[in-house]
Amino acid sequence: MSRRELREQIFKLLFRIEFNTLEEMTLQQKLFFEDDCAADAKDTEYISSKYQKIVDKLETIDSMLNEKAENWDTARMGKVDLTILRLAVYEINYDEDVPTGVAINEAVELAKKFGQDASPSFINGILAKFA
Repeated sequence: MSRRELREQIFKLLFRIEFNTLEEMTLQQKLFFEDDCAADAKDTEYISSKYQKIVDKLETIDSMLNEKAENWDTARMGKVDLTILRLAVYEINYDEDVPTGVAINEAVELAKKFGQDASPSFINGILAKFA
């Protein structure tokens, strides 16, 4: 898979957190790889690893988002937008392999594909504060 495809799969898996408890996510992750994600062993490991790293920092990431997003907090954000922002903020702050500009651009592309009409500009505006 390309990096863009891998990022999209991480987004899809991370999105499930909004509808399941963290305890249920072990089963959800298993189901995701069985039913929804046609990844080889190497890609599965990459997706799982990055997903877990994001989950481990979720509280910190949400706190950072709440601090930077003026007049918004994570509880009010749309689930798709929030998931995209969590992935991007992780990449900007913790993933040295992903340049900030790439993280922002990829987040905007995910927003165009999965979000609402205003999602790309909303995502771009918040992530610009992290750049």
